[in-house]
Amino acid sequence: MRSRRWRAKTAVALGGLLAAGCGSGGDGNASPAAGKGSAGYPVTVTDCAGARTTFTSAPKNIVTSNASSLELLLRLGAGDKVLGTGFPPGKGTLPGALDAQAQRVKVLGEHVIPKEKLLGSGADLYIDTFASMDMGAGMGETPSEEEFKAAGIKHTFLKSTACGAMSEEPVTDLSAVQDDITSLGAVTGTRAKAKELVDGMKEKVGAVRKALAGTPEDQRPTYFFFDYDAGTKQPMAVCNRQVANAVITLAGARNVFADCDGDYKQVGWEDVIAKNPDWIQLAVRNRGSEAANEKAFDEAQKWLRTNPATKGLKAVEEGHFLRIGSEPTTIGGVANAAAVEKIAKTLYPGKVG
Repeated sequence: MRSRRWRAKTAVALGGLLAAGCGSGGDGNASPAAGKGSAGYPVTVTDCAGARTTFTSAPKNIVTSNASSLELLLRLGAGDKVLGTGFPPGKGTLPGALDAQAQRVKVLGEHVIPKEKLLGSGADLYIDTFASMDMGAGMGETPSEEEFKAAGIKHTFLKSTACGAMSEEPVTDLSAVQDDITSLGAVTGTRAKAKELVDGMKEKVGAVRKALAGTPEDQRPTYFFFDYDAGTKQPMAVCNRQVANAVITLAGARNVFADCDGDYKQVGWEDVIAKNPDWIQLAVRNRGSEAANEKAFDEAQKWLRTNPATKGLKAVEEGHFLRIGSEPTTIGGVANAAAVEKIAKTLYPGKVG
């Protein structure tokens, strides 16, 4: 199974959307756009290296690199602007009506969109969920910034994923995700909906934090994110620059690999055994139906119970498993707040309602 480790080619390519004057995180990093015109334009966004991109009007033809940026646009009500995507969501993987909308979006690439197809797509904006990467395995390369410019395509990134690994501090809140939503709202002219989504996230997370305010750090349970689909021979740990670290922390747990600087890192089962977590999340990727997901959860749980290296873990012996999918935990989006709530309810049934 394919590893989730991504190798950035250059720091300059790493980027995140920061809408001018409207970052929800309140970190003051947004670049001001002078002379606001109709509908809040122009809007200037910056990437992680500070490169600026200005929009004088809403983009009309957007291509998304994968399902996460596509989902955000659909939630914002900007799905009619999306002409294609890479890494499409499988049928049934998005909730409710979003799934039907997503299935109507043209698939430009089952994985990374081929370079020539992307440049010739007719897009005026390409939203990259990850940095420019050496994807390996013959999956192709993204165009250079010069090639994007020549094709008339503005190239922006999602901060919550593209910038995570190069963050100077551990990721312990969802401000970067909220900035992505706010910024996409500014760029696509859906500010009001973006505010509604961000406010909803803040309300859910705020309720959990309030309920757990009196729980000392050393009394919070330890937690291992078991990325079953990344392979079982050598586990893939989520480190402190991954959004999952924020989800776990906000839910009142302690990520056993929070001492790992970066987003992902391959570790050994001996490392997991040494941590001996109180709880284990069976993080399987969405199979497209509830039945298929439950089967995958069953497989992951059975593996932990029968593998000689893991069956003696405290969480395994006590049956402390959480059946929460990988995507809501590791991919920045509205669902992160729901994941915080679900984890907290499981770990603190008497405190979090």
